[in-house]
Amino acid sequence: MLSQHVLEMRNIVKEYFGNRVLKGVSLTVDEGEIHSLIGENGAGKSTLMNVLFGMPVIHNTGGFDGEVLFQGNPVQIRSPFEAMELGIGMVHQEFMLLPGFTVSENIKLNREITRPTLLSRFFGRSMNRLDRPAMDADSRRALDSLGLSLDETTRVAGLPVGYKQFVEIARELDKKKTKILVLDEPTAVLTESEADTLLETMERLAQRGISILFITHRLQEVLRVSRGISVLRDGEKVASLDKKDATVDHLAELMVGRALQSVGCKECGDSPASEEILLTVNDLHVAMPGEEVHGISLDIRKGEILGIGGLAGQGKIGIANGIMGLYPARGAVTKSGRPVPLNDTTSALNAGMAFVSEDRRGVGLLLDQSIEMNIAVPAMQSQGKFLKGPFALADDRAIRTHALRLIKELDIRCTGPMQLTRRLSGGNQQKVCIAKALTLEPDLLFVSEPTRGIDVGAKKIVLDLLVKLNRELGVTIVITSSELAELRAVCDRIALIYHGQLEGILAPDASDKDFGIMMAGGIKGTTERKVS
Repeated sequence: MLSQHVLEMRNIVKEYFGNRVLKGVSLTVDEGEIHSLIGENGAGKSTLMNVLFGMPVIHNTGGFDGEVLFQGNPVQIRSPFEAMELGIGMVHQEFMLLPGFTVSENIKLNREITRPTLLSRFFGRSMNRLDRPAMDADSRRALDSLGLSLDETTRVAGLPVGYKQFVEIARELDKKKTKILVLDEPTAVLTESEADTLLETMERLAQRGISILFITHRLQEVLRVSRGISVLRDGEKVASLDKKDATVDHLAELMVGRALQSVGCKECGDSPASEEILLTVNDLHVAMPGEEVHGISLDIRKGEILGIGGLAGQGKIGIANGIMGLYPARGAVTKSGRPVPLNDTTSALNAGMAFVSEDRRGVGLLLDQSIEMNIAVPAMQSQGKFLKGPFALADDRAIRTHALRLIKELDIRCTGPMQLTRRLSGGNQQKVCIAKALTLEPDLLFVSEPTRGIDVGAKKIVLDLLVKLNRELGVTIVITSSELAELRAVCDRIALIYHGQLEGILAPDASDKDFGIMMAGGIKGTTERKVS
């Protein structure tokens, strides 16, 4: 029996202020199919999905040309509410959560379960009260389907980004009428084990007849779960193929229009690492919800690239956040023999450290400011850069020159340095965060999840840049990442965190077995564990 097209998008054209970002893109998805949509940042993937979901950014900028058919019928989707009423769900790349609400309240938002009260008998349903036990029970079932032990009564504010991603997905799974689910980079903030859990969930949903449009940069995931694959490049669909006809190398070349070299360039020069200790962390405790640190002691050598890995929720994310003063911390940190006060971001910056956060929108960027101001402002505030005259006015020419250089070096795809960062794709926003940190000219750079949401071509650019900074300029770099393969490609040593403590340190060429055992909390083989 032939499967029915649950979705058809025919010759979709979209322009933003004269710039054509979709050039006649067509797409079909069958019932119960996992269909992957891939392409570099800026290729048009998210714009195409915004058209499907009726996002205001589409209709407030002149709409689009083309036709959308849902279950064989032409539809005009003018708002996300209309999309959801049809049975279209979407998990956006950037979170759509209310931080002051609980996990359960976010999952049931606009679909709250209520029960009558004495007042509602006289004044109507508006006086009903929330049936929190029923809402929590529904939310628990959605979370359990993802294998997530997160308490449904926890407030979203302060949760690690990985947990926030699961809450977004759980909200869509809780909806009963969903026929097609759009997942925009759902695994970008997840560890490998979490991503495996999500992919298994996607396959179960597809078996139930739910169609999934899967946007990702992780090509191995594409080959694992997809039936069909569409490739976008520069606003055009350049290929549509079955999984059996695809390979990682072929997909990568279709995405970028050229052959790609392997990620990282550790071999491009000798490591400047020495035995000299640049930073000493002693008995560090960090109260970061979901990523708590419980007494980590660690030495960071001058000139090395140190990787910090581990499963989600084990504390790896909390280390840099605590040292840089973003979450309450206690313990002792010394840099070049001088104490660095904790819980004080300014002191950390003044000590020659910089931080690229894993939460680019919540922490890393001023979304309604230009690219050039995002790059310059931290250095203006903490170091007095880009200021001139007795009244310390902004040196617009210096800011512009510096921003243009970094835009070119990091391949930030934008209309120019004055473009608002809010209007950049997720990967290009990440590059602006890195540019901002580099402008501080630190001798110690903490980078958390540097390639989250970045396409395969840009990943190499970012990782090569970090290696170049280390090898050529001697910048000590600490990379926290859920991508163990990337850490092993560029790092000199890799510290593994388990239950908020340092389980051990391995060389990047250690066996997969040793990495697996240590990440799971079982110390095996020779480690460099530092005991406080």
